Amino acid sequence: MDRTAGLDCVEGMLDAVESEPMPVPVREVWVYGDVALGLDPIDRLDVYVTKDLHLRGDADAAEEFRRSHGVDGVGQSVSAEWAREYPDHLRANDAGHAAPEQCLAAHLLPDDEPVHLEVCNAPFDDNVTRRLRAALDRQQYDQVLDPRGVQLWADGTRATETLGKLRDGELPFPTLTGAFEMLEVEASTADAVAEAVRARRQSQETATVRGDVV
Repeated sequence: MDRTAGLDCVEGMLDAVESEPMPVPVREVWVYGDVALGLDPIDRLDVYVTKDLHLRGDADAAEEFRRSHGVDGVGQSVSAEWAREYPDHLRANDAGHAAPEQCLAAHLLPDDEPVHLEVCNAPFDDNVTRRLRAALDRQQYDQVLDPRGVQLWADGTRATETLGKLRDGELPFPTLTGAFEMLEVEASTADAVAEAVRARRQSQETATVRGDVV
């Protein structure tokens, strides 16, 4: 993906989060990996969204969308108001229950572009550490997040100056191996983790999404 096109895509996501109803409350938006490093072109556009749970129950909406779309959980796991305005973006998991991460992806991501969306209830920095420790314990290095991230939106405020620096490629970051070493991973293991992260990224095509709860 052309870097400018990727960052235009990110700004479109920020516009949507600021001005449109969301299936669940969005607290933070980050980008990480290639786009944070200033690469051009980028292999993939990696975006991280921190969400809050949708806590208001709506039994009428749940029954409405169960009948009309065969999807459970509207008004519970995702907003009924959002689903009524954007029914084409409603997505369910394999159990037929409304999936917040899939709904966010349908709403925010362009079709058939190399964009990966991570959705979690934990902030980016916290989840990077949690995922890294779990992966090291299990030796499942492909589950690790690239820790080189840039926060572009938090609690209703867009980081306009940071976005400008990102567009100009002015934000310095270490190598991927170096980033893991800064998180106190031994050098030899950091190399293996970095290679697993790169291999996973190269295996992905078009738009992908991953939901995580910690």
